[in-house]
Amino acid sequence: MFAALRPRALRLFRLLSRPGFHLFLTGALIVLGFVLAHRLSERSGREELSAVSTERLELYASNLAAELGRHASLPSLLAITPTVQALMQVPDDAQARRAASHMLARVNVRAGTHQIFVATPQGQVLSASESLEPPARLAEALAQGRTHFFAADANTGSTDFYLLHTLRQAGHEVGVIVVRFNLAPLEATWVDLGARSQGERILVADDQDVVIMSSVQDWKYTVLGHADPSRRQALQASARYPQAIGADLELPASLEVHQGQQVKLPLPGSRPMLAQQRQIVPLGLRLVALSDLTEVRQRAQLAAWGGAAFGASIGLLILYLSSRRRALRQLTQAQADLRQTHAQLEQLVDSRTAELRQTNDALKTQIAQRLQTEGELLQASKLAVLGQMSAGLSHEINQPLTALRALARNSMRLLESGRQDAVAANLQLMDDMVDRMSQITRQLKSFARKADEQVSAAVPLLDSVHNALLLLEHRSRALDVKAQIDLPAGLRVRAEANRLEQVLVNLFGNAIDAMQHEVERRLRVRAVSLDAGRRVLVKVQDSGAGVSDEQLQHLFEPFFTTKPAGEGLGLGLVISAKIVHEFGGTLRAERLPQGMSFEFDLAVEAWEVGDV
Repeated sequence: MFAALRPRALRLFRLLSRPGFHLFLTGALIVLGFVLAHRLSERSGREELSAVSTERLELYASNLAAELGRHASLPSLLAITPTVQALMQVPDDAQARRAASHMLARVNVRAGTHQIFVATPQGQVLSASESLEPPARLAEALAQGRTHFFAADANTGSTDFYLLHTLRQAGHEVGVIVVRFNLAPLEATWVDLGARSQGERILVADDQDVVIMSSVQDWKYTVLGHADPSRRQALQASARYPQAIGADLELPASLEVHQGQQVKLPLPGSRPMLAQQRQIVPLGLRLVALSDLTEVRQRAQLAAWGGAAFGASIGLLILYLSSRRRALRQLTQAQADLRQTHAQLEQLVDSRTAELRQTNDALKTQIAQRLQTEGELLQASKLAVLGQMSAGLSHEINQPLTALRALARNSMRLLESGRQDAVAANLQLMDDMVDRMSQITRQLKSFARKADEQVSAAVPLLDSVHNALLLLEHRSRALDVKAQIDLPAGLRVRAEANRLEQVLVNLFGNAIDAMQHEVERRLRVRAVSLDAGRRVLVKVQDSGAGVSDEQLQHLFEPFFTTKPAGEGLGLGLVISAKIVHEFGGTLRAERLPQGMSFEFDLAVEAWEVGDV
């Protein structure tokens, strides 16, 4: 039986050894590599694009919800004001209406809204911050008991958001407070982002699936799905939109939030796009993101050609090995086996060595990049602090310069009159002012330079505290902050002076910010001996308002800040905690009955006075 199969096996072996078969195999590998690489790259690109779009969609949704909820409590606060309550007692009194209008105008300007008015339950305006016609949807919203609604501005074509609060007396509805603010600035931001990023489009649709906000102005007031003529007529007759209803975008009624769905809009020049949506249920809105798939397809085509090239390489490699095998068959079987084993061993060793070298180089690169990033972030934080102090420091320099110019001119007149003693006194004052400016600029230069993180020495703690307070002196003097320093003069700690001062500047600056609105502003710095004098606990305490328990848990998280937007990066405490950790200590926060206490421990180099 085996003897009969042997000739067939030999014929098959010869067939597989022919160059024609290897060319056919190479072609098949090229096609297979092309198809597989294209599909895998396209799938990976779509998943990556979907993940990025999901994050941006959540960001847009949060931004929209925050913008709409910014004035949510304003109507209820206005409802309890004496002026509005007095108006509801005598709604027909002209003087009460004027007083309410003046009060609403002031609140409208301070709150940054566009209009505030008080109306009857039937929609008749009693008092308003400015004389504008109420929206046509007001009566409908009052009849439906809504607390908010959207309406288009017929003059500008933009979308307005209305907040409503019912006024009651003795259990009966006597009126309603309406606050209107325009969403055009937010929509303009989206339009600007859409103009700079041609690959993404944002749409916001109301409960009727009509687009009321869009990063593409031509898509505004179009229909997300399909609207037949009767529905179009009903939408146009509702007076909710300032212009004719646009084309149908033919988007599916439900879209995946994470995976998305490929769609193509029925518009001229439209390309395939990945559609995702986010429901904002409390407001009855749909936030839809459309991402262009052109770049994904281009990358898939490049990957396909790469896969084809890889398949061709494999086929040619097989052809080469087959030819080499035919040549090696002329040698003895023993020599062929020995050489093949030796070649495979060398190839394996070289491959493993190259992999280890490549992995080692990549690890070194990542470590170097991390150290460089941390250093740049540390320096950026210092420069951000200097930027916040620039206005006050400019005043600190300009004021002595003005005084120097006045004293110089006065000294010239005194010299002319021969009053040498007065000139000497003026020169002494000028010398003191120059020394003061030199001290400030010298400390600024020392604070701004990049510190060597590997150098630690015995640093006088009291000098570092004084240097940090000097940089913040203009802020503390402006707020009349009383600083109490309870530190021994001879206390030296193991640290790097420049980075220690950065930690103190961050903690002192946060303390001054926390005490801005307090009557008593007191900053205290003290030291407590630990571990039999081998370590010291430095405490920075303020008399501010403190933070809540929830905020206390997030203080040392990156980009978390309790300051208003634009006044803090949320990196000061994170960087300070890292610096203290590198000094061998730990930065902690503790709530006080009045204010906060930030404390960190350092190794002591020398105590030249008694215990603290």
